[in-house]
Amino acid sequence: MLDPRHSARSGAAPWQLAAGSALVAVVAFALIAAPGATVIGLAVASCMAFAALLPIRLLAIRHCLRSAAPGPSPAPDPAALAAADLPRYSILVALYDEAVVVPQLVANLKALDYPADGLNVLLLIEADDAATAAALAALNLPAHMTIVTVPPGLPRTKPRALVHGLALTTGDYVVVYDAEDRPEPDQLRLAVAAFAAGGERLGCLQARLNIDNRDDGLIARQFTIEYTALFDAIVPALAAAGAPVPLGGTSNHFRRAALDDTGGWDPWNVTEDADLGFRLARMGWRVEALNSTTWEEAPVGLSAWLAQRTRWQKGWMQTWLVHMRTPSALWRELGPWRFVWLQLVLGGGLLAALAHPWLYVGLVWRATATDRVAPSTSAHALADAATPPAMAGGMSVAEIVTVIAVLTLVVSVISSVVLARLTLQRRGFTALRSHALLMPVTWLFISVAAYRALFELWRRPFHWAKTRHGLTSRREPDRRS
Repeated sequence: MLDPRHSARSGAAPWQLAAGSALVAVVAFALIAAPGATVIGLAVASCMAFAALLPIRLLAIRHCLRSAAPGPSPAPDPAALAAADLPRYSILVALYDEAVVVPQLVANLKALDYPADGLNVLLLIEADDAATAAALAALNLPAHMTIVTVPPGLPRTKPRALVHGLALTTGDYVVVYDAEDRPEPDQLRLAVAAFAAGGERLGCLQARLNIDNRDDGLIARQFTIEYTALFDAIVPALAAAGAPVPLGGTSNHFRRAALDDTGGWDPWNVTEDADLGFRLARMGWRVEALNSTTWEEAPVGLSAWLAQRTRWQKGWMQTWLVHMRTPSALWRELGPWRFVWLQLVLGGGLLAALAHPWLYVGLVWRATATDRVAPSTSAHALADAATPPAMAGGMSVAEIVTVIAVLTLVVSVISSVVLARLTLQRRGFTALRSHALLMPVTWLFISVAAYRALFELWRRPFHWAKTRHGLTSRREPDRRS
């Protein structure tokens, strides 16, 4: 049972609400009273956000250059594990409006190289999802696959279904898959071997996620670039450094004891995966990367992508608010350096998404400053009064900030492109390397999602934007990752 103090259900703490309201009021007043100085200040905030993310990218680049392949430490050959030695494994798949992909899902689960009598597969469906129920009923499900109807109730979220299903599992290990997932057949055996080599405090293994419909347009290609960098480099690098790891929404393999200890998923958090990853770290459980890939389907339309990304941004905001309710407790449980890493990973990403547009606004403001000043004495006097004094070398504070902002943006873009190209090269996705140059455009759309998420956090914090699957032309993986 999850401690209510660790749930997003109660929203922000009083001090967080007060601080947030004060910040909004101060920024709004400043924009009216001194728009130029305020825009420059917001540009500084953007620079700080980009600077906060830079250590993560550099750590991931270093990991790529030093490792032959991302993943955990060498583990015993999974093929050497006899069927009699394999522990019981539970698989949870939360389904809603997934009738189209159910046949392929069942086929992918059947393809897993694991003894059927050692598997406990629970297909979790909502009580009002007649179409998915009918699609499952039409299949000849093997004995180890069970359809579980989640009782009606609120919130209508994936983690609520997982919590219901967890109580019915019988395995020593539990893995979560999504409806469209295609895990590599030996993934469960690899996980068992990695758990055996990792010690009792290894609570979770995050498999690598990647995209198999990457030919379906610009959004799918950018999604592939992002996932390849994140799960082939950033997650393994964070795990190897012992930093808190935000889990992906699928292919998390858990030691059952770790789920019981941490309380499992928060039904009220719309990115329950990231939240659980940080809670594992707070309670002394390790997360490592699993050198096995699960192939997924990326959305191809902008509206679907934006709805999904809004939910992710909203969930990350919920997660930061939950874990920062009592900063002193978070500091004590994580220790100083892991506390800082959590702020970089979680807070830095949110701040970058929210502040990023203001960097461009600030640059445009500076570039057009001369054009806005009328050639009158009073206007010149007003401009002089609003311009910060010159620093050493004749540069004003605004000019220095502009130079720093440009340099920060350039370094951030270069580091992101280098990381993306490195990971794409290692995957063999060489045709996508040139598309990495479009990543800054994607960042702007993520900023749109972040501001949408702020509105949803206020108006409907627990709304789960459903991503439809089975709409694209997926391809067979062309190489073993």
